Amino acid sequence: MIAMVEGQEVKVGDYVGFKCDIEQSGKVVEIKKDMWRKTVLVLENTNGFHGDYIGGETIHTETADDCWVL
Repeated sequence: MIAMVEGQEVKVGDYVGFKCDIEQSGKVVEIKKDMWRKTVLVLENTNGFHGDYIGGETIHTETADDCWVL
């Protein structure tokens, strides 16, 4: 599956940026649709994400609309 981020195709293995507490990035490990049919990216950072909300987590889900291409 391919997602559109900022008008560009993004696929599993690509990296995108997003803001959750702070601006950070993750590797796309899965692309799926949520219950509202919005495209959702499952992102991974094996070192753990930062911030109060997702700090320390290695997996985070973000809508494609809220990401940007790196």
